[in-house]
Amino acid sequence: MGRVVTFGEIMMRLSTPDHLRFCQANRFDVSYAGAEANVAVSLSNFQVDSCFVTKLPQNDFGRSVLSYIRQYGVDTKYITFGEGRLGIYFIEVGHSQRPSKVIYDRSHSTFARSDISDFNWEEILSGVDWFHFTGITPALGDNLVEICHKALSTAKQKGVTVSCDLNYRAKLWSEEKARLVMTDLMSYVDVLFANEEDAERVFGIKADDSNVVEGRLSLKGYEQVCRKLKERFDFQSVAISLRESKFANINGWSGVLLHGNEFVNARQYTVHIVDRVGAGDSFAAGLIYAFLQDMSPQDSIEFATAASCLKHTIMGDFNHITVQEVKRLVQGEGSGRVVR
Repeated sequence: MGRVVTFGEIMMRLSTPDHLRFCQANRFDVSYAGAEANVAVSLSNFQVDSCFVTKLPQNDFGRSVLSYIRQYGVDTKYITFGEGRLGIYFIEVGHSQRPSKVIYDRSHSTFARSDISDFNWEEILSGVDWFHFTGITPALGDNLVEICHKALSTAKQKGVTVSCDLNYRAKLWSEEKARLVMTDLMSYVDVLFANEEDAERVFGIKADDSNVVEGRLSLKGYEQVCRKLKERFDFQSVAISLRESKFANINGWSGVLLHGNEFVNARQYTVHIVDRVGAGDSFAAGLIYAFLQDMSPQDSIEFATAASCLKHTIMGDFNHITVQEVKRLVQGEGSGRVVR
C-alpha cells in the first residue's frame, strides 16, 4: 500500500466544552492536533503505514504527545526533542450564526525553533512512497522554510511523491510572504490540496462566479482554478475542498479534482457539524489513500469527500473513521440509522 511521511507541528488543543464561549469557560478539554499529524492519523486508521515527523519539547507535554500519537499506530521514531515549549491553540466551537473561533499561542515553540540538523531526511525518506506537508510549516519561520527545502529536495531525489495542502493562515504570515515562499516550494510538489479560498489568497487565482463569504461556489469557476494552478506549476493533480457555509454547524460539503487533464467533482453532502477543524486534513488523507490504491479520479474524489464529510461529525481534529465506513457513505448509506 505504500509508506507515507508527514512533517509539521503538533500542538495542544484546548477546547471549550458544550459550545461555551471563552468568556464562559472554567475548564477546557485537552487533546493534541496539527495539520500533518491529522493526516498521519487518518492514514493510519485506513491501515496505511504512516510516519509523523516533528520536534517536541523535552518535558511531560512532549512525552504526552508521543504517547497520544502512538496509540493510533503512527510511526514516531523520527520525532526529535529539544528545549522550549509545546504550541497551544484554543478553540471555541460555534453554532448556528455564531462562528467558531481559534486563538493561537504557539510563538517560540520547540518546533518553530527547529534547526536543519534536527532531521536526517536521507534516512527518514528511505523506502518512502509519499511525503506530505502544509503551508503552515514554512509559515512558522525562515528556518522552517530551509528545512522544508531540504526535505522536499531529498524527496525529489528519491522519487517520492510530494503533496502539499496550502492551508493559508493569516495569523501566521501575510499573503505576500506566503506567495513568495510557496511559489518557490511548489517546484517540488506533485499533488496540491487547497480549500475554496487558498488559491486566491496565496497565488491570486480566484474562482469566477463564486463568493466564499456568501457560500456561493461555482464548479466551473473551480475547474478554472485547478487548471490555472496546474498550468502554472505543472502539478500532476490539484484537489480543492468546497464548503458552502449556511450556518456555523450546517454546511454544504464537496470537492473537485483535476488529475492529468481529467476534471471531476464529488456529490455534495449537507453536514450538521460537530467539529469542522481538521476536515481539510481528512480530505487530503482520503485522496492520498485513494491515489495509493490506484482508484480512478472519480472514485478518488468521492472517497476523499466522504471521508472528510464524516470527519465533521467527530469532536477533535483526528478523523476516527475506517475505510469501510467511508465506502458505505460513498455507496449511499448516509441516513444515520443505528448500526446493529
